Amino acid sequence: MRYGFAIDQRTCIGCHACTVACKTEHQVPVGQFRTWLKYVDKGEYPAITREFAVLRCNHCTDAPCVRICPTKALFKRADGIVDFDSDRCIGCKACQQACPYDAIYIDEETHTAAKCNFCAHRVDQGLEPACVVVCPTHSIWVGDLDDPASGIAQLVRTNPTQVRAPEQNTGPNVMYLGADRLTLDPLAAPVAGSYLWAEPDEVRKGFAEDYAPYAADGAHTTLNTAHPPPWGWRVSTYLWTKGVGAGAVGVAAAALVAGTDLDGLAWLAAPALGLGFTAATGVLLVWDLKRPERFLYIFTKPNPTSWLVWGSLALTAFAAVSGGWLAAALAARATLLSPGALALVVRALSWAGIPAAAASAGYTARLFAQAEGRDLWQSKLLLPHLLAQAAVAGSGALLALAGFSGRTGAVRALSRVLAGGTAANLGLMASEYYGTHPTANGEAAAHLVTHGRYARLFKLGAVGLSTLSGALALAGARGRHRRWAAVGGLAAQAALVAYEAVFVRAAQDVPLS
Repeated sequence: MRYGFAIDQRTCIGCHACTVACKTEHQVPVGQFRTWLKYVDKGEYPAITREFAVLRCNHCTDAPCVRICPTKALFKRADGIVDFDSDRCIGCKACQQACPYDAIYIDEETHTAAKCNFCAHRVDQGLEPACVVVCPTHSIWVGDLDDPASGIAQLVRTNPTQVRAPEQNTGPNVMYLGADRLTLDPLAAPVAGSYLWAEPDEVRKGFAEDYAPYAADGAHTTLNTAHPPPWGWRVSTYLWTKGVGAGAVGVAAAALVAGTDLDGLAWLAAPALGLGFTAATGVLLVWDLKRPERFLYIFTKPNPTSWLVWGSLALTAFAAVSGGWLAAALAARATLLSPGALALVVRALSWAGIPAAAASAGYTARLFAQAEGRDLWQSKLLLPHLLAQAAVAGSGALLALAGFSGRTGAVRALSRVLAGGTAANLGLMASEYYGTHPTANGEAAAHLVTHGRYARLFKLGAVGLSTLSGALALAGARGRHRRWAAVGGLAAQAALVAYEAVFVRAAQDVPLS
């Protein structure tokens, strides 16, 4: 069984009855929508036409929001309806990133995710969804798409249909009949000035100013809803703090395994950085939740398909390794542990620290890959890029400590790591942003980075400061210019903070509806 919608745009008159019925049925807050109407005007006066599209959750056969939800708050029923349980939602907003259709919002009253749920409570009573009942032109059809005898299956079988974002391969179960492609492609008809009865949100308006190559026939969107970016500075900062913690322990562990102790920095400073920055990462992640009091649901009500769950476990394991390492070092300082015992403990933790640091730094690549609505984050280079960034962040932090405290041997070793990591980081940035992208969504996001609103921050901050950092690191590679090398380690942090801000924001600025 596979419930779905068929929207007959040939008969839709754009009356908004479906929107009003949905808001009334579900008590949707003012300014938020489970189903909404998009208007696109095309042509030139006096030959202007207006096209409509009814937009909502697509109840995908392969629903990415269900996979990414860490607590199973979003789930797929046996009849194909994708429903949600507000009592399990922690407000992480990952489902919003996974949805390629802008269909999910955070309810302003409950602070939990919500969307069209096919009026499942009505379906369970043998009733049709509220939008179907109220539609005056019978433009909304519902039923079992797998039942060849159902009205919707016959309608779809005997008429050409379209779906939104077919390139995402989610198997959407909302079929459109007679819809103008301009209404279904979010990049085809940019905003021009203002809407009919409202102002577009700043993100959508700014995107249209930066990137509008696909406008055809003078087409422009004259009505839509606001979809603010779900993730902000806390998430971009978390990427940096996580990189510093994982990188410091990973670099120190690799040095100890190779027989180098970094002039003592590997014994105490590295695990302190690892534990401290991982703790900061945890604070940022919990702070960003809309229901932070429920954060433990990730562990008590986990969804094993979500990389938010596996990432939380990776961070916990890494914190345990860093904490054990730091505790051993402090115990040795307090003469509670002999130097020989400390060496044995730290050597064992070094071997564990390398994979733990790699997992902590790299799991985000899998998490962002599940955010299927943001094509910029789907890059196959993201995992090596995250590992290179962690090497830069960790070695840079340790280098700053070494340079300002006069540890010449550590400066030499860490400067080489920072220089190598910076070269890899710059190369990966060039490949990701100046190479080709398989989708228009990814191409648009990359354009915002290289030629749009984020170009200055990207080129001067991420690229410029990274280059400066690498040059200063090379100056310290022979143990000279220790303080300049330390400055290079600090410049590396600023470069990474700038890059993460661009990376997180640009992907979310591309409209999905």
